[in-house]
Amino acid sequence: MKKILLYTSCLFVLILSSCNKYLDKEPDNRAKLNSPEKVSQLLGTAYPQFNYQAIGETLSDNVTDIGNGLPDNTIHDLYFYIDTKENQQDSPEGYWYACYSAIASANLALETINKSTDPNVFRNQKGEALLARAYAHFMLVNFFSKSYDATTASSDPGIPYVTQPETVVIKQYERKTVQYVYDMVEKDILEGLPLIEDKAYNVPKYHFNRSAANAFATRFYLFKKDYNKVIQYANQAIPGNNYLPYLRGWNSTYQDISDVTELFKIYAKSTEAANLLLVETQSSWARNFYTVRYGVSEEKQSQIFPRPDPLTGGTFAFKQYSVFEGTHALIPKIDEYFVKVSVNANIGDPYVMVPLFSAEEVLFNQAEAYAYTNNFASAIANLNAYASTRINNYTASNNITEAKVRTVFGTNDTRLALISAILYYKRAEFIHEGMRWFDILRYKIPVVHTTRDGQIITLTPDDPRRVLQLPQSTTLAGLAANPR
Repeated sequence: MKKILLYTSCLFVLILSSCNKYLDKEPDNRAKLNSPEKVSQLLGTAYPQFNYQAIGETLSDNVTDIGNGLPDNTIHDLYFYIDTKENQQDSPEGYWYACYSAIASANLALETINKSTDPNVFRNQKGEALLARAYAHFMLVNFFSKSYDATTASSDPGIPYVTQPETVVIKQYERKTVQYVYDMVEKDILEGLPLIEDKAYNVPKYHFNRSAANAFATRFYLFKKDYNKVIQYANQAIPGNNYLPYLRGWNSTYQDISDVTELFKIYAKSTEAANLLLVETQSSWARNFYTVRYGVSEEKQSQIFPRPDPLTGGTFAFKQYSVFEGTHALIPKIDEYFVKVSVNANIGDPYVMVPLFSAEEVLFNQAEAYAYTNNFASAIANLNAYASTRINNYTASNNITEAKVRTVFGTNDTRLALISAILYYKRAEFIHEGMRWFDILRYKIPVVHTTRDGQIITLTPDDPRRVLQLPQSTTLAGLAANPR
């Protein structure tokens, strides 16, 4: 395959700013990364520190043209499926460079470990670095390449899988294929996961702990359609498949919280059992998800959360709010904290803590795998565990059954009905978080965006715009652009 150039100057800006705690002290921080504690500190920057939620959510069928709201160029372009030229936080280009910045940190950690006189003392750090590297590449390939299809993955263009630290501003890379990227992600997961020990972390949920690593494996193998492995790793992520203690208490403990600001804060807390991995991201999404023109309207919310829930007859327990005179609708979950540039400054940067993996996702991933392996009873059990924490007035007498899912979704095919039920609840659960987009890609679900002036933008199952365009700087350097 032809060798190509990939500009990494933006990557260097990000990685250097992320690691300035080291560089302010030493011109060459690698010389001082001589302990597990220091490598662990570096690995705090091995997770993408920009947010993908605005990208996935705006591309999906969760949003519509509300008609009023604040302007935002990135969200406007995403809604219209325009290859945006924006490169700031919450943009595809910004996320691209944030991922490669994270990869650079992971690779620097791995190089340090490999050169150590006693690599065994870095066992946990090596596991975290491998998983972090795998995660960033996995997210990139799913945004910037075609969704995995075993029949075409060996020819579909992937993204560069970088395994060495950056030492020059311009370096040769090969884009290779989706299959190659998936093979490399799998290799890193399988090598890294056994090395993880939760006791190595002060706050495990800010790192790839055991549960989060297994949750990542369930997502990877779900996308790859290796369903037995999804079930295997889900069993490790949530011990004994006992989901109830890990699911958010929307129809129980959350109901007792009357202060909406507290609901916003609790969603991404490390003390929330549902959260398996949390990452701090620089992002304006906490402002934009309910203030920009293209977002969730009350009409959209009623579609996503129908009353009553057709599978149980109850009502969703999510605290649903309307803002801007009832035009924008939201679930209180995306919270911002603002960091001033200095103590006395009036300017600064907004941040959002993002749950990268949660117990709810593991439940859905496993339920989907159960459906595809004909274990319908276990898939139903997972859905009932979920509904018991999300639906008001849920009881054993109105629980979900195979007959109900077939009736509600109008098919005699139990597997198809179960998949429809899983995607229906999953869409509701992850509203505002961008997860719906990945299901749209995997199942080739068409999307229609409309405007108030009558314009219709249709994204068909094979529309090339389902694959985000590579940043302009990489195409100028030689990386082949995605077709349009």
